[in-house]
Amino acid sequence: MENKGEVVIYQSQDGQTIIDVKLENESVWLSLSEISTLFGKDKSVISRHLRNVYAEGELDRTATVAKNATVQKEGNREVIREIEYYNLDAILSVGYRVNSRRGTQFRIWANKILKDYIVQGYTVNEKRLQEQSRQLEELKQTVRLLGNIARSKDLSSTESVGLLKVITDYTYALDVLDQYDHQILEIHNTTRQELFQITYEQAIKAIKGLYDKFGGSSLFGNEKDESFQGSIAAIYQTFGGHELYPSIEEKAAHLLYFVIKNHSFSDGNKRIAAFLFVWFLEKNGILYKTDGSKRIADNALVALTLMIAESKPEEKDMMAKVVVNLINVKN
Repeated sequence: MENKGEVVIYQSQDGQTIIDVKLENESVWLSLSEISTLFGKDKSVISRHLRNVYAEGELDRTATVAKNATVQKEGNREVIREIEYYNLDAILSVGYRVNSRRGTQFRIWANKILKDYIVQGYTVNEKRLQEQSRQLEELKQTVRLLGNIARSKDLSSTESVGLLKVITDYTYALDVLDQYDHQILEIHNTTRQELFQITYEQAIKAIKGLYDKFGGSSLFGNEKDESFQGSIAAIYQTFGGHELYPSIEEKAAHLLYFVIKNHSFSDGNKRIAAFLFVWFLEKNGILYKTDGSKRIADNALVALTLMIAESKPEEKDMMAKVVVNLINVKN
């Protein structure tokens, strides 16, 4: 038996006996010395009963006994000894033979502890499996979106490379293939301290500067309604006194999403959304990595913008997670 698992404390009803009980492989384990203490019998008596249990074929020794390396103090020395531990079946068999009330008490206690232990372990494993399944489904949805874009649009080579980079980086962020148990698709490693809060007036001024610099149709940046103001306000929404999008990365991801999906402008919605996304990150000091490269490459941003434009409303949360996972400090 490896030295792992959990240790729980058993105390007899009279309060006289306290034992550290090991939980491992869905059973409890005690050494010969601990069984002796439990039943209040000499170790030689317990040892004799155990020999008889195995000699009579009542239990299989290999299935009920495990060895564990334990450090013991002998005089001034610390010596590593291999101690034999016996599982619940062996412990209860001895309990019946010594006719001890403590055996009954221990059985009741052990069964309850084991039930709780197994149920808890099942719950944890079930939660892990559900999380893994969710991660894989989100990856599949991302792949489907990429496929839809590839089929429905005549992509340039730059856009095609961008799509490939998104799926490559996103798969890395999920770590689906190699480290299911170590990487969960949640919002992690984000930046809470804001250097800059975007306002409607600032955004409009920035969009005008974009038009003056790069030109475009006369309809570029022309607001059709007041929905752009709503997009800006939406990233600072609160509920119960708490921000819905507390980090810079989450605000940036939702800004990109809302501006694309609200179609607030007569022309240039996707270009404006991508520009504001990059501008917002830069103003908050997190656009670039420590090596000077952008957290998200230009072609990947193009691909993300296309993905969001093609996505369904019910895929909003997943799209935001994709963006955040691609720009967080881990990636």
